[in-house]
Amino acid sequence: MDNFLMDTLASSLKIMQQIMDISLIEMDDYNLKVSGFLFAIFLFFAVLFGSKILQRVLQRVFSASHRTTPAQVYTLTRIIHYVMIGLAIILTGSALGLNFSKLTLIAGALSVGIGFGLQNVVSNFISGIMILFEKSLKIGDLIELESGVFGEVIEINIRSTLIRTSDNVDILVPNSEFVSGRVTNWTLTDAVRRFRIPFGVAYGSDKNLVRTAALEAAHSVSWTLNDEATNRLPSVWMTGFGDSSLNFVLAVWVSADVVKRPSSMTSDYLWALDDAFRKYKIEIPFPQQDLHIKSSPFIIGSPPKN
Repeated sequence: MDNFLMDTLASSLKIMQQIMDISLIEMDDYNLKVSGFLFAIFLFFAVLFGSKILQRVLQRVFSASHRTTPAQVYTLTRIIHYVMIGLAIILTGSALGLNFSKLTLIAGALSVGIGFGLQNVVSNFISGIMILFEKSLKIGDLIELESGVFGEVIEINIRSTLIRTSDNVDILVPNSEFVSGRVTNWTLTDAVRRFRIPFGVAYGSDKNLVRTAALEAAHSVSWTLNDEATNRLPSVWMTGFGDSSLNFVLAVWVSADVVKRPSSMTSDYLWALDDAFRKYKIEIPFPQQDLHIKSSPFIIGSPPKN
């Protein structure tokens, strides 16, 4: 029985060795066998797996340190990931027996590929690297693109950046758009922002009472900052004379946790303004037009003039 098992094992190993020695590609002095191909695949995924582990370790180490921000940790881990991908490609090529001394041929092939449709891929990749190094865009920033996309930066990947809107809609934006287009970063250096809430009151309203009511409404909203040291105080400005209203703006500095929810924040202030105007009996106008009718001798039924 033992001899039978040993013979079976030996036969299996021999068959396995024969399979590994099968040539997949054979031309000139290059011979790629099954064993070399499987080893290259294993090496590639092993390096990628090691990259994931290294990123998690670095995230835990740097997250425990108060000297680094989450955005800096993310940038570092992404750069390490790109480096590990490059290392995996080089090691895989070496395992496959590729001759890297013939870089001119490789560069020529790449240039042809780029010329036939890889321009966008290369452009987006380089733009992603520029974004990470320039630090003009980081995870958690609230941005507005020239195309109208408005939301929070969730991920910066090789080809595109993931933007999540206030409605929880995920949008993938090509990295090149952040380099070639105009980008408004609401939270680049400071997350605190001032918002302007326009409103109007009826003609004849007491302007001082309007200011009092609007400031009272601003202070009733928990988001409002009232910091005299930095001159971040709510203000009421008169901005013009409308067709049927006196136009004002309530300018308020709001805390960082509500900057990323501008629609909800605006609703809170409009709600408070309406309550304050009802309290002080300040009339909110509605569009109206005055129609003046003059008599004419050409109107049917009008008496003729002598």
